[in-house]
Amino acid sequence: MERQTLASAIHDMARLTGTFTLRSGAVSNEYFDKYQFESDPATLRAIAEHMAPFIPKGTELLAGLEMGGIAIAVMLSQVTGIPAVFVRKEAKKYGTARLCEGPSVDGKRVLVVEDVVTSGGQVVISGNDLRSLGAIIDHVVCVIDRESGGRESLRAEGYELLALFTMSELKQAAQ
Repeated sequence: MERQTLASAIHDMARLTGTFTLRSGAVSNEYFDKYQFESDPATLRAIAEHMAPFIPKGTELLAGLEMGGIAIAVMLSQVTGIPAVFVRKEAKKYGTARLCEGPSVDGKRVLVVEDVVTSGGQVVISGNDLRSLGAIIDHVVCVIDRESGGRESLRAEGYELLALFTMSELKQAAQ
């Protein structure tokens, strides 16, 4: 699938109209539901194929962030053969009590994988949690940069954001 076609497909399947209460409490007549493209196998595969070239050389693990980043990381792992780990927002309180499931990140070059970056707040928290476990991280890859300050927040913490699309690009593709 060509990049422009993929952008249009993502926009068309994820943009919903109706009445929605946003996280902020505001009411909107439009909502962007990222799980629509993450749950579609063909679109998810096309996303991973287009994101694979963004993976920095030497990456040893793909760290999918709970919840949306996990689907992206799994498909990227399938496309590239790079193992994935799954990062919780907080360590579970039972069993292994791990924050990060899968192989150890200690001493490994890890690429943080997220679906959508808005402010970058959770990505910074999770990236720093991984760093505290010994991960070597300097890049974050996402499907969509909402262009809401996330890139700058990540840069301030020493992360470079690599985005497949910006929200502006998706809106342009839909025209």
